[in-house]
Amino acid sequence: MANQPDIIGPASQFYISQRLRLHYLDWGSPQKPLLLLIHGGRDHAHNWDWVARELRLDYHIVAPDLRGHGDSAWSIGGMYTQSDFVLDMVQLLKAIDEYPVRIIGHSLGGAVALHYTGTYPQNVSRVVSIEGLGAPPEMIDRRRGVEAWERMNGWISKMQDLAGRSPRKYPSMEAAMTRMKEANRHLSDEQARHLTIHGVSRNEDGTYSWKFDNYVRVLGPYQFSGEDLRSIWGRISSPALLVHGTESWASDPTEDGRLSAFQDARVSAFSDAGHWVHHDKLDELLAVVKPFLAE
Repeated sequence: MANQPDIIGPASQFYISQRLRLHYLDWGSPQKPLLLLIHGGRDHAHNWDWVARELRLDYHIVAPDLRGHGDSAWSIGGMYTQSDFVLDMVQLLKAIDEYPVRIIGHSLGGAVALHYTGTYPQNVSRVVSIEGLGAPPEMIDRRRGVEAWERMNGWISKMQDLAGRSPRKYPSMEAAMTRMKEANRHLSDEQARHLTIHGVSRNEDGTYSWKFDNYVRVLGPYQFSGEDLRSIWGRISSPALLVHGTESWASDPTEDGRLSAFQDARVSAFSDAGHWVHHDKLDELLAVVKPFLAE
């Protein structure tokens, strides 16, 4: 990575969506084109710090903490749907009021990025989705065979279980960092420490717990069908870059047929990378993303 001058870091800002006080990081440079960075499930805005440091001189970078994550409020009632997350991005971009926007999203954030872009194609000039297409088609097909009442029953059971579940406590920052590395074996010690420092809160008894709401673990009983997703993706008129790691659970959209849903999309696969491509292969990813965003 190129050497960058010393920086103070991003400013913390807040906005309101559905009565929730939601947090985002603003890396400054409002005179530059807006670049929105949306993290994945159980992550936080500081996941993007390495990306932001490399792109901050060319873009006005904003990285939100999704509801129930990081320093944003937890959802009242514990519901976290794709629709809610998209609405939150609508409210955030309305508050910033800079269009068109470029968007990079990862996993859940990548799905939110594509949903927003398909809903408001006129507001987006470029979109990058890192492992953000959701479950592979065959998994969606299996869900289709489950009756609606069964999905509802299963969702209620999971929500009831979570009501009696306390956040896991770690005796030290190092213990939480070890768990972080278990989730992604590609992380360096430096990356794991940075992500852990910003991802935990210190409890009164001296232990540490993750900041995210446990209820974000549960998907709602009603999901977008494959046809719904293709309809939304098909409205995206700006160029789209679909990124995936070869060691991830995610399928290749070129092979599974989902690429055909887009008007103008290309696929980039990264070897020796898992689900978090922006952590596992940062330099290689930036070498592809930088020219794509600048086109």
